[in-house]
Amino acid sequence: MIIPLDRHSQNPIYLQIRSYLSRLIQSGKISAGQKLPSIRALSESIQVNKLTVIEAYSLLEADGLIHARQGSGYFVNSIINSSFNLKYRATSLVASTHFAPAQEVIISEGGGSFLEQYTASIQARRQADMIDFSSGFPHNPGLGNLQRIAKRALAKAGDILFKEDFPQGQLLLRQLIAQMLVQTGLVVSPEEIIITTGSQQALSLAMQYYLQPGDWAIVETPTYHGALGILENLGAKVIGIPMTAQGMNLELLEQYLNSHRPKLIYTISTLHNPTGITTSQEHRQKLLALAQEYECHILEDNAYEGLNFEPVPAPIKASDDRHDLVTYISTFSKTLMPGLRVGYMVVTGEHYQHLVKQKLLNDLHVSTVSQAIVSEFLGSGHYRRHLSRLRSSNLQGRNMMLQALEHYFPDAIASGTALRAIAWTIPKGGLFLWIHLPNHLSIQAICREAISHNVLIANGAVFFPGRGYVAMRLNFCHTPENIEQGIKIIGSLIQKYLTSTADCR
Repeated sequence: MIIPLDRHSQNPIYLQIRSYLSRLIQSGKISAGQKLPSIRALSESIQVNKLTVIEAYSLLEADGLIHARQGSGYFVNSIINSSFNLKYRATSLVASTHFAPAQEVIISEGGGSFLEQYTASIQARRQADMIDFSSGFPHNPGLGNLQRIAKRALAKAGDILFKEDFPQGQLLLRQLIAQMLVQTGLVVSPEEIIITTGSQQALSLAMQYYLQPGDWAIVETPTYHGALGILENLGAKVIGIPMTAQGMNLELLEQYLNSHRPKLIYTISTLHNPTGITTSQEHRQKLLALAQEYECHILEDNAYEGLNFEPVPAPIKASDDRHDLVTYISTFSKTLMPGLRVGYMVVTGEHYQHLVKQKLLNDLHVSTVSQAIVSEFLGSGHYRRHLSRLRSSNLQGRNMMLQALEHYFPDAIASGTALRAIAWTIPKGGLFLWIHLPNHLSIQAICREAISHNVLIANGAVFFPGRGYVAMRLNFCHTPENIEQGIKIIGSLIQKYLTSTADCR
């Protein structure tokens, strides 16, 4: 293969190789399944170092365009359109092409059920042959790479494993995370990063720091139920601002910023949990501008960053955060494995040392073993390749679940004199689909009966700080067989309860 290269260009050679091959793949000139030249063959034909070809192939793999087969080389993936929209199943009497739940604000002063939901979910997952659509984590990729990387990481760590460490985390890991964040558009120094025991601890530390009992906090509705549990435990009062297709309703946000003067806005800007929505750059800038106007801190929780099928805007923290109002949080639990319990927070300005102190008093520091393993994943390039494979697998799972929903879920349903549709989001990445159901359905009964059929569903009610609309969250990171079987069961249960509800009217 001959690749035209400009060796005098400021654009690095490996990026030129990536761009050229990317155009060939996306135009179909290199077809799906076709094998690319070996690293040695390509390096010789275009007269570049092997490491340059490796870097180019690694980026193409991270782009989801190619994949590596052990001992066989690199092969082209199938290209799938992953545009975001919300699909409504309806007859011609009901036509809607946008996400439009009722724009109702929820005011809550506590009463969440995170502990009960979490423990019930763990118990149910341990049942044999359970199809777990409720999980917040990707599928288990196996221990092959982990065992090799962990062995190498522990050998490199040496004496560090037998010593206490700094509460903010190992410098090497913070340096690698800072380098990784540059790819998202967020430029920070290692001295502005705190390694935490998962993002759950980061959320807890930040909320404890910014809030006192009785303070108002704003969340999106729906939102991550673990964050609602922390707010309840702190004694904070919660204002739930409804989501639109673009993200949090900013008109209502401004109204409640003015009327209640909250101390904190909690937002998931990329691959929102549970809806999967990713906000635009314009929405992010407007949200930050409102926070600056009303002097309200923002807690940006992007736990699913890196699982996007398409490019996403830079984090809110990457905007003009001149007053250090934004604390950015993410984790490796959603991309590597939850058992490592490694997350991190980006904190700038005067808040950094205060949160380092809170981290020290909380648990001294994150496991040095876990930190060493994540550092090895990042530093060796395995993490980028792992993300590429994960995104490809997740995209296939998402599309398979969408096909199953189309096939097995009921069509438009009668609600009084009108027809209502079952709706679901089609996110640009992440792990979830969000299913919006008619309000007269008993989601509790559907979830209970699904368990008896070995299918576990996340009841949408837990993602609201009060009474929200009827919905369910489904994790699409499963085998095609489990997706089809599970969605078939859920679809039949929805039809059953729709029929029984209609008979009672």
